[in-house]
Amino acid sequence: MFEQLADLETELEKLESRLPEIYASGDQAAARAAGRRHAELKPIVDAYRSSRATASAVDEAKELLSAEQDAEMREYLRVELEEQEQELGDLEARLRELLVPRDPNDGKNVILEIRGAEGGEEANLWAGDIFHMYEGLAKRHGWKTEVLTSQPSDMGGFRDVTLVFKGDDAWARLKHEAGPHRVQRVPVTESQGRIHTSAATVAVLPEAEEVDVEVDPNDLEIDVYRSSGPGGQSVNTTDSAVRITHVPTGFVVTCQDEKSQLQNKEKALRILRSRLLQVERERQDSELSSARRDQVKSGGRSDKIRTYNFKENRVTDHRIGLTVHALEQVLAGGEPLDEIGDALAAAERAEQLGDA
Repeated sequence: MFEQLADLETELEKLESRLPEIYASGDQAAARAAGRRHAELKPIVDAYRSSRATASAVDEAKELLSAEQDAEMREYLRVELEEQEQELGDLEARLRELLVPRDPNDGKNVILEIRGAEGGEEANLWAGDIFHMYEGLAKRHGWKTEVLTSQPSDMGGFRDVTLVFKGDDAWARLKHEAGPHRVQRVPVTESQGRIHTSAATVAVLPEAEEVDVEVDPNDLEIDVYRSSGPGGQSVNTTDSAVRITHVPTGFVVTCQDEKSQLQNKEKALRILRSRLLQVERERQDSELSSARRDQVKSGGRSDKIRTYNFKENRVTDHRIGLTVHALEQVLAGGEPLDEIGDALAAAERAEQLGDA
């Protein structure tokens, strides 16, 4: 481990000597990459230098203790040595944690796709509730949001909606939200007061920059058509809606929210690039669309990462067996949703440290 840390210290020193030149070059991509790498290396090297200094102090304290004859002074040195050894142990544990590979998507904007799944119009209404939950979470954390494309349902929910979150910690907090979200409640569409179970699926993708994924225009089939709203009602009279098919993968992205064909095309390309980046990162082979299918599975009621039970005021995350009785606060994007996210992040970290 210490040989690796010495190499990282050398890398940081070289990078810091080159930073003024990189920033002065005007190459924004290089500057962003250098800044990210510096932010990754600095805490590791700082902890390494502290542990090295503390290890030296421990060795010195041991030498003093072995040579000291006075009983009172020996007790003082013994207590000091114990404190330094404890500090050294804490620093080494911190270093092991820092050396766990960083998620390459940290710091990226996040594209979230929410779809009503099994359960008819109630599933679409539930997709709308999930949408508002993440809007509340974004507002509380100060993230910017932008709806890229949406298909509202007849009763005010969403058949599907895709939005982007912009915030330094957005990926870290949202990446565990991917999968089917199951709800158990009496729907507004139910006249007999019976509890129904339905689901909405969430796919989470890092937004790709153009430097991350190069899309060959020759691989694209682009169709334009007239936008329409719920029930097929025309919402404008020009062919502004865009459908992009990425021929090599079969990905199809549509966007019709903007009045401008150019704006719809750009939004559709943003979604497409992000899906392709996700696939590349997960090293999927033949059918690249499986990256999203792995996240949302079938969207059936039996598949779920989390259950929201209205009668019991309960939210249960099935991956870690955590239950919180604060349904209203979770659906508002409040602190209990962070509590679930923090527990998922801690479980992921523990697994990484166990594999390290």
